[in-house]
Amino acid sequence: MQALLITGLPFLVINGQSALRFDIPELKLFFFGSVIWVQELYLILFAILFFLLFITSVTAVFGRIWCGWLCPQTVLLDLAESISRFFSGLSGKTVQRILLLPFSALVSLTILWYFVPPVKTVQSLFYDAVITGFFLVQWVVIYAELACMGRSFCTTICPYAMMQNALFDKDTLVIEYDRSRESECMKCDDCVKACPVGIDIKEGLSTSCIACAECIDACAIVAEKRDMKPFPGYRGNLLRPKFFWLGGMTVAAGIILAFMMLIRPDVTFQITRDPEMMPEGLNRYSWSLYNNTSQRKVLELTSEEGFVVIGETTLVLEPFSFNKGKVLVRAAGGNGNVRFRLLGDGVEIGKSVGFL
Repeated sequence: MQALLITGLPFLVINGQSALRFDIPELKLFFFGSVIWVQELYLILFAILFFLLFITSVTAVFGRIWCGWLCPQTVLLDLAESISRFFSGLSGKTVQRILLLPFSALVSLTILWYFVPPVKTVQSLFYDAVITGFFLVQWVVIYAELACMGRSFCTTICPYAMMQNALFDKDTLVIEYDRSRESECMKCDDCVKACPVGIDIKEGLSTSCIACAECIDACAIVAEKRDMKPFPGYRGNLLRPKFFWLGGMTVAAGIILAFMMLIRPDVTFQITRDPEMMPEGLNRYSWSLYNNTSQRKVLELTSEEGFVVIGETTLVLEPFSFNKGKVLVRAAGGNGNVRFRLLGDGVEIGKSVGFL
């Protein structure tokens, strides 16, 4: 389900654009029917803060649930291993490495789809040198990491795995061997054989454990024959103060981020006076417009009495587009600041700028 979500998200179209995609040439992020421009750094920073709070909350409470159940690497390796069991005549490792070739190609394509529309990516593949180059390089790197490093990446290099060790406490959800029943253990070592990272759960907690629960499943098969519960099991306390205050902070950050997105204006208008020398009573101004909606905007740039705007004053903005230009302003009895007004399509914005 998770793999389908990540792969299919770029194909989900909202207001004519991918639900989530970063447009590199125009430096804007399409975000579920809206757009965030690179200069709106406060929104990007707040979104990063929300994400960090979220992963901190999940890790501190649920432990390595991401590593064992949701990480794309874990999903791909588990899928390849499961499919390889149907090919009894071939080596499981050989089948897995063959299966990882198309899987890693799909991952490489998926990464591209978050920057280039999927249809354009497929049409340009092997015709556009840049897209082809990125696709091939990513494919080789991803395949090499999956086929050669595999689970050892999780225990040696992955920065998120290392960070988790600092977030754990005595109540974090972990998988632990029940030492109080050690005398009943059959010592079959099926839990060790099933562990994808090669640890022995009977030796105690290990930072290499990815909480995949393979040891629990393996032990359950043997233990159930003797009407016993598995010796490895989950241990932790979910409903504790940390759960509520971390969860509360994450929810609050999410609500604030949603509110900040909702109160954004349909059109962002910026105008500044150019510092160049002009004849007395005449100033040049540079304006920038950002359309944050999926609707085409036709706007009129005017000024208040006492000033006359010279140049193109009818400004057209296509959906999710950016436009810029310059106008001259002549004093006609006014002095001090000139107040510009942007009117049309339900938009009315006023900006005061100095006039010399």
